[in-house]
Amino acid sequence: MQGGYQTLAAGVEATGEFVDRRSRFIAQLKHVSSEVEADAFIAEVRARHHDARHNVPAWVLADGRERCSDDGEPQRTSGMPTLEVLHGAGLADVCCVVTRYFGGTLLGPGGLVRAYTAATQEAVAAAKAEGLLVTMTQVTSVTCVIPYSAYGRVERLISDCGGKVKDSVFAEDVQLNCAFLSGDEQRFVAAMRELAQGEDLCLVGEPTFAEF
Repeated sequence: MQGGYQTLAAGVEATGEFVDRRSRFIAQLKHVSSEVEADAFIAEVRARHHDARHNVPAWVLADGRERCSDDGEPQRTSGMPTLEVLHGAGLADVCCVVTRYFGGTLLGPGGLVRAYTAATQEAVAAAKAEGLLVTMTQVTSVTCVIPYSAYGRVERLISDCGGKVKDSVFAEDVQLNCAFLSGDEQRFVAAMRELAQGEDLCLVGEPTFAEF
């Protein structure tokens, strides 16, 4: 997902509800980072609402994997609409399970699509309103080992290049573990090479998605 994405903060859950002709649709949204975590959350919701007619799951991961199920509802009336709301909101690494308690009246395919869409939208809106969403951007880590005499200068250089010091290890020399928005690290690495008169003091990691 080039450019970044939003996800739910870890350890929290957002919910939204929609009612149509006494059928209740309860959307439960949670952060997941793997298919295993998604499956665990789906099982948790199914146990929580074991008396419900349907528990419709949809999940999407940052690596592009995704899945949804209609869980007994007519084909493409529930799982796909739920997944499309997650896509439309720019969310990834999330799982949404929409629980339906049947109200006694058939809603028809169009009514089901509207209901599952609305419930999921309510959960996403609740996550936004409660400040539970976090933005993940592509970040590159850089580790450099420098003498104590250069510590202050290098710290300012990291800041000037848009980076952040995540951790400092003080031993015989100083090890600075930094993070940059991917691409910004190149200017820092070049400046460090110039500072060290051609010596390469930086170890550059692979880009990953993280809060920055």
